[in-house]
Amino acid sequence: MALEKPDLAGQTAFITGTTRGIGKEIALALAEQGCNIVSTGKTSEADADESEDGSGPDLEGSIEQTAREAREHGVEALPIQLDVRSEDAVNAAAERAIEEFGEVNIVINNASAIQLLTVEDLPPNRFDLMTDVNIRGTYLVSRAFAGHLREVENAWLLTNAPPVKIDRAPGEAPYAWSKLGMSFLTLSMASELGDDDVGCNTFWPVTAIDTRATRYFGLGTEDDWRTPEIVSDTVLEILSRDPASFTGNAVYDEELLQEAGVEDFSRYNLTEGDPAPGSAQLFDPEYSRSNE
Repeated sequence: MALEKPDLAGQTAFITGTTRGIGKEIALALAEQGCNIVSTGKTSEADADESEDGSGPDLEGSIEQTAREAREHGVEALPIQLDVRSEDAVNAAAERAIEEFGEVNIVINNASAIQLLTVEDLPPNRFDLMTDVNIRGTYLVSRAFAGHLREVENAWLLTNAPPVKIDRAPGEAPYAWSKLGMSFLTLSMASELGDDDVGCNTFWPVTAIDTRATRYFGLGTEDDWRTPEIVSDTVLEILSRDPASFTGNAVYDEELLQEAGVEDFSRYNLTEGDPAPGSAQLFDPEYSRSNE
């Protein structure tokens, strides 16, 4: 069964971390449904002017490239270079987005830093990076838009983070606590913004997703991964619902899509056979699919 995707024409989404991977996939999926996009991240083509050889960023993808691809769907797109750790930068980006589009209906905290190491092995600067990008970044972006979201229709605050199922994560505790902190903030805001019908939810993939980070850190092989499209479809399914009633939820992609009628997940797999639920088990070691 094909998903019934929402009509997002006339709406605007502010998404962090859109240069590549899951963030870019979400941005383009929303643009395809008519949503204007504010594409934010640290990698900008403007950096080419600051490099000695003019080659610019050494990573594939940029906020401008995502914006250009979004515009190909007939929507407006605004690239904003953004370090989510900076209060001033986040507040300025929020103000610019609202000034440009009049209102922002959808805010998605996607930007994230990852390092799967023990407390003993993780350098303090990497701990600070994950804390600042993951938790502080989610806090700053959510705070910057909270008052605005109270005043607009079809308001959503979504975060790419897992359900809170554990109180310890040996071997990956610093990363786990930073991601669970993202969830804790977002789900708490479901109550704080509930009287104003703002839908605050988290979403998380059951399996690992094929991204640059997954490949860089060697988190399995293609047999273990799915494409970012399963995450963007999950976000679209959330946005097809009523934010006044669908709020305070921590959803897994597979489970929400199954509820929406998806039975065959092979289109999301990189190879034959469904990948193991490795991403869910990072934060819930006892997790298993209901049909297993």
